[in-house]
Order: sequence, then structure tokens, then C-alpha cells
Amino acid sequence: MEERAPRTLAGTGSERERMPSSPDPKEIEAVLLGGEAVYTRAQAIELSGVDPELAGRIWRALGFPTQGDDEAIFAESDVEALRVTNALLQGGALDDEGVVRFARAMGQTMARLADWQTSILSTLIFKDGEDNADNPLMGQVKELLPEVERLLLHIWRRQLAASTSRTLAVMSNSNDMVPNYYPLIVGFADLVSFTTLSRELDEVELAGVVESFEAAAADIVASGGGRVVKTLGDEVLYVADSAAEAADIALRLASGVRTHVEVPDVRVGVASGPVLTLHGDVFGTTVNRSSRLTSFARPGTVLIDDTLAGDLQGVEGLQVVQVRARHAHGLGLIQPYALRRNFEPGGHTQD
Repeated sequence: MEERAPRTLAGTGSERERMPSSPDPKEIEAVLLGGEAVYTRAQAIELSGVDPELAGRIWRALGFPTQGDDEAIFAESDVEALRVTNALLQGGALDDEGVVRFARAMGQTMARLADWQTSILSTLIFKDGEDNADNPLMGQVKELLPEVERLLLHIWRRQLAASTSRTLAVMSNSNDMVPNYYPLIVGFADLVSFTTLSRELDEVELAGVVESFEAAAADIVASGGGRVVKTLGDEVLYVADSAAEAADIALRLASGVRTHVEVPDVRVGVASGPVLTLHGDVFGTTVNRSSRLTSFARPGTVLIDDTLAGDLQGVEGLQVVQVRARHAHGLGLIQPYALRRNFEPGGHTQD
């Protein structure tokens, strides 16, 4: 690959001239919160009726730093949110711990979502080379806010419906009645060439590769009936409810995701077993086993554990081949199986 001088994120002089000016944070809050911040912490607590100690815990759980008692940092919409919280407590729908946990879940999720969406908008504005006289980023946010707000509510309701249905199905089929611990199939997809690419590409190009990888992987997982749990730059963690779905997703990821380098770029490991689901993430031996299998796999191949291999025996269109057992630190001896389409007579070999 041709050697190039890395391009800095600061940009050229003309690019910096196009960069939006920094508006007053209070102006941003006034636009997005529907009014200026006019209440101190004590005033907001008094108006909402929430216990002062609990109000502080909620504020921190949402991800905001503690401010001075005399500083006006709460808008009317903040006070209304605290009133709603207090109503949930008084009605018995949630206890103090439940409220704080809900706040933490929403705060962390929304913080990442906000950063992601702002990044998309700022990238589009920078690419289009719009004039910065009126700060186009703020203009875009103000213009999109009503529609995005409605869309966000709908997507949340649809995802909540799907999650509730899955949880109730697990509880109805389980004798243990432990809703957060149940069998799942867990897969890792790892972008093998990421380290090499990070040396050959500048930051902007590398970010483009990562975004393309995450987008392609997310499309494959969703279309195959699975769910992306999280992305870690060069790695995607997903889960599926059925062995056939998980296998199809893994094979499509291994063969269908490529960067600009015309070689297989992704290796996949998949394991089946009990998983602890917590805070939107998954934990346990099954997850660790899937990760180890990924590290054993070669580019463009899929390795699965013995439990999943047993579930896939005899499934039309799939071929499961036992390969050399490996020792994994903390897990002992793992017996991997190579997973292939059975209409591929040769394919990749695995030690």
C-alpha cells in the first residue's frame, strides 16, 4: 500500500475557517430543554417534591456532575421530570433503587446516543462545507428535534415490546424463574486486519473502516434474527435465540464483511449456553468461550463450541467439522468445531 503522511483531525486552515463557532452552552440548553435553566438544586427539589438525597443520586446516575447549591442548572423540563419520578415512587411502581437503576440505564444509553447522533450531523455538515455563520449544527439539531423525538419514542416502544416478549417467554419456559439468566447463543465477530489497517490509514479513514464494519455487521445480525449487544471498534458481540439463526449470521459475517483489502477480514466464534443478561450486556462462561473461539479462528472462518455443534448436527445446508482441541486460560480445554456451508466442498481449513 502506498505510504502517505497521516492527515490530522485538526484540518487545514480553510477547513478550520468553516468549523462552526462555539455557542453559549446556556443557549443550547434553552433550545433543547424548552427553556433556560432558572432553578437551583434546592428550588428544583422543593418544586418536585423529591427527597433531596434521592434527587442527588438520580442526577449522578444520569451522568451529570454535582453542582453548587446556588447555581441555576435546572430548567422547567428538569423539574417536570423530577415530578414524574416522584409520582412513580408515590404510586409504588418503582422503589428508590429501581428509580436510580432506571436513571442510570437511560443516562448511559442516551449519552452515547446523543454523542453518536451529534457526530453524524457534524460529519455531514463538515463534508457538505456549509457556511458556519449561524452555526449549522445547532440549526440541524433544532430542525430535526421534533421528528427525531417522535421517532425515538416509537423505536423505544418497539424495542421494549420485543424485550418484554423475550423475557416473558424465558420465564414461562423456565423452572428456575430467573429472568436474567437463561440459555442464549453468543457470537463474536472480530475484524482481523484492524491492527494492520490502523498502521496504514489515518484517523479519519480508520474511523470510516470501523463505521462500515459496524454497519455491515449490524445489518447482517438484524436481518438474521439476532441482536447486536455492543460494538468494540474492531469487534461486534451479538446474541441469537436459535442455533440455526446464530450459525447463518456467523457464516454471513465471516464471508460477507470486507474492508478495502480484498481478503477475508472477519473471524467469528460462537458458543451456546446459559448467559447472564445485565445492563443491556451479557456475561458468563458462554460469552468467554465465544471470545476464545474467535481468537482461535482464522480469517474468514467460523468456530463454534461443542454444544452448538450438537444442535446443528443434521441441519440442512451446514457442515460441522471437529478440529484440534485448544487450551483456553480460565476455561480449560475447549473442543472447537469448524462451521461451513456444506455446498462449499473445500473452503478454509482449520487446524
